[in-house]
Amino acid sequence: MKKFRYPMQSILEIKRKLEDQERSNYAAAQMRLNAENEKLAELSARREEYEERLRDTVGKRLVPAHIRRNQEAVEVMKLLIRQQTVQVRKAEQNVEAAVHRLKAAMIERKTQERLREKAFADYLGELEAEERKEIDERVSFQHGAVGAVPEMTE
Repeated sequence: MKKFRYPMQSILEIKRKLEDQERSNYAAAQMRLNAENEKLAELSARREEYEERLRDTVGKRLVPAHIRRNQEAVEVMKLLIRQQTVQVRKAEQNVEAAVHRLKAAMIERKTQERLREKAFADYLGELEAEERKEIDERVSFQHGAVGAVPEMTE
């Protein structure tokens, strides 16, 4: 009996490795997005803290230098938040791109696996046909051999 050998097994293995690599890339992109979101949350918290300080400074006594410094700090934080928002958007786009690449890799791997399954089913069909042929040959040989035995008469 011949052994099943899928001729494109190496391609299937490559597709599986590519899919694993894309999964890793997706995970890394997601981690970067999470880190960028954390930075944005920290900046927003700091801005709120600076705004609170500004309100406290204005409410207590009017010292123009302190008020100006707090206003500048708030403005700097707003600028940093805008910049961080851009970084978050870029990270989101990277995650989306990674998802698309992962989906494509999964589709390619599944296609190769289906081709392998089809090849295996064809192999099983051929194997079954060979076994049927062998059985038919044995039956016809045995039937022919029984009919060829001369009868003994006394």
